[in-house]
Amino acid sequence: MDALWGIVLGVGLFLVWWSLWVPSGQPRASRDGWTARTQDALVRAGAPSVTPAALIVTSIGLAVVTWILIAGLTGSAVIGACFAVIAARGPFALVSARARRRAVATRELWPEVVDSLASGIRAGLSLPEAVGQVGVRGPEALREPFLRFAEDYRASGRFQDCLDLLKARLADPVADRIIETLRLTREVGGTDVGRVLRTLAAFLRDDARLRGELEARQSWTVNAARLAVAAPWIVLALLATQGSTTAAYDSAAGVAVLVIGGACTVVAYRLMMRMGRLPQERRVLR
Repeated sequence: MDALWGIVLGVGLFLVWWSLWVPSGQPRASRDGWTARTQDALVRAGAPSVTPAALIVTSIGLAVVTWILIAGLTGSAVIGACFAVIAARGPFALVSARARRRAVATRELWPEVVDSLASGIRAGLSLPEAVGQVGVRGPEALREPFLRFAEDYRASGRFQDCLDLLKARLADPVADRIIETLRLTREVGGTDVGRVLRTLAAFLRDDARLRGELEARQSWTVNAARLAVAAPWIVLALLATQGSTTAAYDSAAGVAVLVIGGACTVVAYRLMMRMGRLPQERRVLR
């Protein structure tokens, strides 16, 4: 028991330490790819103050607590370890689900943001003023980042730096395209920015409509994958209430069955999710 506690604690400390360092000699976009993607998911999930390291620590803590509870209730450290691994995935799954729901909710709002920008530019506002006006007249769910942009610009007057802060707060590939369009317009000038924004708004509306239809048709595949993953472990939880079952899983053959079953579950789930879910656009203009 003491050895298992030492292994869990050692692995946890190593993961926390490893998440704080990145190898040198690589471009920033590639060397902190996982950290950047996780931080973007946290921002989209509504928890921008949470860091990836804190998320890892939370997962480890939840896994340890789950292992102690399940092992104490069933009398089997092996079964407790299985459910501890499942629990460790919980915080990441929660962040991913919340980020996905908010992305779907804001997908319909980006065309309105672009229309608001185009209207402001057409009315003669400067680019900083047009961006700041989105915080007043744009979609309510997206107003706060643009209001903070207006505050930053009034405080510093540095348009480029304020755009970078806005991109970090939105953490969305669509926002990246819009902001980079505005940045390019500011740097090189041009009279076609209104037409470009209107074209972008039409494209975003078509993309949102098409994705909505496809996701509605493929939702059954995602739900089937989740049910298929949960079913065997629910059965295991029911069987764990019997003393003879826990004794069987504490043997070498029982451990092998759980390890192989867990590996098959992960592989099958990943394959079904890859086949059933539409590819998500990545932030290439980070």
